[in-house]
Amino acid sequence: MTSNPILPGFNPDPTICRVGKDYYLATSTFEYFPGVPIYHSRDLVNWRLIGHALNRPSQLNMRTTDPGGGVWAPTLRYHKGRWYMTACCVWKFGRLPVSHFFYQWVKAEE
Repeated sequence: MTSNPILPGFNPDPTICRVGKDYYLATSTFEYFPGVPIYHSRDLVNWRLIGHALNRPSQLNMRTTDPGGGVWAPTLRYHKGRWYMTACCVWKFGRLPVSHFFYQWVKAEE
């Protein structure tokens, strides 16, 4: 029997992408570093953390981000041997948030 939630803890805004028999899931991390954890599963029940999409300070500088700002709602996609991750990054949270969209890509290991 499967328990709910399938991925416990702080894992908001999940996105799932299937490649062959493998499933990959990424979640929002807001102002926390490293950003956007990536999980792997073969059965959509048992998930294992395999890394973070944003793992270098040069990719994600959250030093001046207000609480609740940061990286929101990532989306994973895979196309022709390359992974893509897009997300919204809110630098100021409050009456006038400033949002930027960005993407990261990486060639898949063969």
